[in-house]
Amino acid sequence: MTDAPATDPTPTDAPGARPEAAETARALFSERFDAVPLGTWSAPGRVNLIGEHTDYNDGFVLPFAIQHRTHVALGTRADGVIRVVSTFADDAVEVPLAELDALFPDGRDTVAEWARYPLGVAWALQRAAGRDPVTLVGVDLAFASDVPVGAGLSSSAAIEGATASALAAIWGIDLDRTALARVGRTAENEAVGAPTGIMDQMASMLGRADAAIFLDCRSLEAEVIDLGFADAGLELVVIDTGVSHSHATGGYGERRAACERGAEAMGATALRDVSVSDLPRAQELLDDVTFRRMRHVVTENQRVLDTVATLAAQGPASVGPLLVASHASMRDDFEISVPELDTAVEAALAAGAIGARMTGGGFGGAAIALVARDGVDAVTDAVTAAFADAGFAAPTIFTVTPSAGAARD
Repeated sequence: MTDAPATDPTPTDAPGARPEAAETARALFSERFDAVPLGTWSAPGRVNLIGEHTDYNDGFVLPFAIQHRTHVALGTRADGVIRVVSTFADDAVEVPLAELDALFPDGRDTVAEWARYPLGVAWALQRAAGRDPVTLVGVDLAFASDVPVGAGLSSSAAIEGATASALAAIWGIDLDRTALARVGRTAENEAVGAPTGIMDQMASMLGRADAAIFLDCRSLEAEVIDLGFADAGLELVVIDTGVSHSHATGGYGERRAACERGAEAMGATALRDVSVSDLPRAQELLDDVTFRRMRHVVTENQRVLDTVATLAAQGPASVGPLLVASHASMRDDFEISVPELDTAVEAALAAGAIGARMTGGGFGGAAIALVARDGVDAVTDAVTAAFADAGFAAPTIFTVTPSAGAARD
């Protein structure tokens, strides 16, 4: 594994960017601010191929950036204020840059939740760079996105990555992509109040076309892993159940606390330091729920390592059983699946998918299925029919392509 490249956080091209959302951001900027933006920046959502709830346990993950992106149009202003608008909220939110320290983290509940993401990034970025806010130019930001919200594709990290890239460029802050990912995580943890790890931000910043990012969440070392989906004739299908979730709600925090209890009982800094061979001893020490939470993380870490090895040795068509085992672990041990996700996985597998699992934080969102290209329609039809039979609302089903990370459009 090699260090993530410290490349320019704002290159001038974003392969895979979808121009409609960029144009929408520019049009919104012009409409709301009666001005022409200096430019637009964007960052992608992500799909996690495997490695769920391992990131905040210092473990391993294997996400990739997708073609769906959040775009931000930016202009400067002379009064030291940051003002944000978006297509997904009616009202503008504005705060003097010098008052962000008073707002976050303790005053975050006074700000609309969506606005905490970009404002939190501005706050975290100036802290990370050691910059006095009175030395920074004020900004207007207008956001538009085609990353599905609530589907577990990390629309939040896309907002954070786009904002961090744009502000770093305008403010002349020379931080590499890993540092900007840390800024995004700080914003999400402290400004938003969601106790997430750094996987989403790293995937959004470091994404590469036709590849995944094998990330060590302790060291933040990253390695680009060729996926080979295209050459193998495979597609990655996303099944958005339409069941909304929020990482800031109790279920996520409760599971993180259980992981911390388990690590402490084992005398470990984090569950990263617990191996599969340690599980029998852990079962003797822990109550059933805490043990099962631990077992998911420990075995999921091993599944990430096994997936990377399998991709290299046998190719992507051989990783299906690891995806299926991951879903079973999240369903039974971590208990973060819901009936819609289980239905999506079961129907996709019955229709011939190579592998399938829920993806993202859980309690709703999306499942993924690895499918032969000529089998996508069959899987789509089978999942749609299964949802109808179960009385669920129709899912949204689409394919995603591993794509480039944050960039200037």
